[in-house]
Amino acid sequence: MASTAGLRWGLDAYTSRRFTVSAHAVDSPVLPNTAFRRWFDEHRRANQFTVHRIPFDELVGWRFEDGTGNLVHDSGKFFSVEGLDVHTDWGDRGAWMQPIINQPEIGILGIVVKEFDGILHCLMQAKMEPGNLDSVQLSPTVQATRSNYTGVHRGRSIRYLEYFLPPRRGDVVIDSLQSEQGAWFLHKRNRNMVVEVTEDIPLHDDFCWLTIGQIHQLLCQDNLVNMDSRTVLACIPFDAPNGGPREPARGPYRESLLRSFSAGAQQSLHSTGEILSWLTDAKSRHELIQRTVPLREVKHWYRTPDEIGHEMGKYFTVIAADVSASNREMTRWTQPLLAPVERGLVAFLARPIDGVLHLLMQAKTEAGVFDFTELAPTVQCMPGNTGDLPVHRRPRYLDVVLGADPAAIRYDVVQSEEGGRFYHADNRYQIVEVGEDFPLDVPDEYRWMTVRQVTELLQHSNYVNIQARSLLAGVHTTW
Repeated sequence: MASTAGLRWGLDAYTSRRFTVSAHAVDSPVLPNTAFRRWFDEHRRANQFTVHRIPFDELVGWRFEDGTGNLVHDSGKFFSVEGLDVHTDWGDRGAWMQPIINQPEIGILGIVVKEFDGILHCLMQAKMEPGNLDSVQLSPTVQATRSNYTGVHRGRSIRYLEYFLPPRRGDVVIDSLQSEQGAWFLHKRNRNMVVEVTEDIPLHDDFCWLTIGQIHQLLCQDNLVNMDSRTVLACIPFDAPNGGPREPARGPYRESLLRSFSAGAQQSLHSTGEILSWLTDAKSRHELIQRTVPLREVKHWYRTPDEIGHEMGKYFTVIAADVSASNREMTRWTQPLLAPVERGLVAFLARPIDGVLHLLMQAKTEAGVFDFTELAPTVQCMPGNTGDLPVHRRPRYLDVVLGADPAAIRYDVVQSEEGGRFYHADNRYQIVEVGEDFPLDVPDEYRWMTVRQVTELLQHSNYVNIQARSLLAGVHTTW
């Protein structure tokens, strides 16, 4: 057994180069693409999964708490649905109340990597989550809340967990705390990890080895690579890709993207120090007051025997589900789920600046965000929720994205969000290239950033939100 080794994490050339080599490997003799498709389709067919919506009073182990009306688990673990009262002077958000998921524990999202014939492969899992579209999606090696991996559910133990908890059996390559959906979770974070192993490890039935290049191809398909995989993949540093079997004919977009991977301070519109100062200034000059309140006191929301929803039919509902899954740690359980009322839209506007591609990032404040604001994509919204708003309150640049020339769209994929807490939550993820005539001057809550700058910030916590990380993983498919 390998001994616990030191941290080899960061944007060092050695680490970035090895990940880049793996990203260029678009097929592998370990599991060829055609064999993967057969394997994955078989797992979608072979295991039995059912998810039925039920009334709240049929939940087992869950109840509405006397007095507060909060929806809680009998163990006091897992999560609860509570009320949140929010006040902010950021933009014109003002004040509002809403239900929110409170899960005050840090989970693990981890990928084991290992070299085969000199190329790093990722150990990925075909995993069912109750809220998933298409039931089974490709997940990290380990995807577990603290309640799950400490055995609160009294189910089977979590495979490969020993590679992520001390004493670890491998080298930690990437390790950072990253947030989840700030509009739906209160201060929720997970530990995003990549651990490299050299020893032989048993390959269980629901797991497979894939190169990063193979995974990048799968990221171009709807609802196949899950959110937890995407957030870990986004944290992986790459060299500026240069050659290799995945290289198409180069064009202006790709040339500027390659420069964006290695752009230094002189090639960026704003230095990373300026970006950090801008974010720090926003956090210090503005306020976000978050106060948990009893769920029963949340205004403009109703509760029926089988649903909690907004009186205008907007945003989301909270429902209850009865779940069975033949290959999960627990084979049968019930739980609440948050169900968005529509598909969201998440988009980067991207433009070359002096030949270097920049992404237009937004400093966005959400109800449950951990530290006032995080960097978000240019557009992140549910378009239907904004239709009745006056023009000045509609999301900036939404019309630019909706009216984009199809020839300027570099990435366009529907991706599911976290299926363990959300029911059929998905977003249309897009990268829209705009020309050099698009204004460099943008409102104060936006900044142009290179791919390298965004990746550097992912070495740290609470800078880049989950939607931006998911879309950054998509950027890596467009080399």
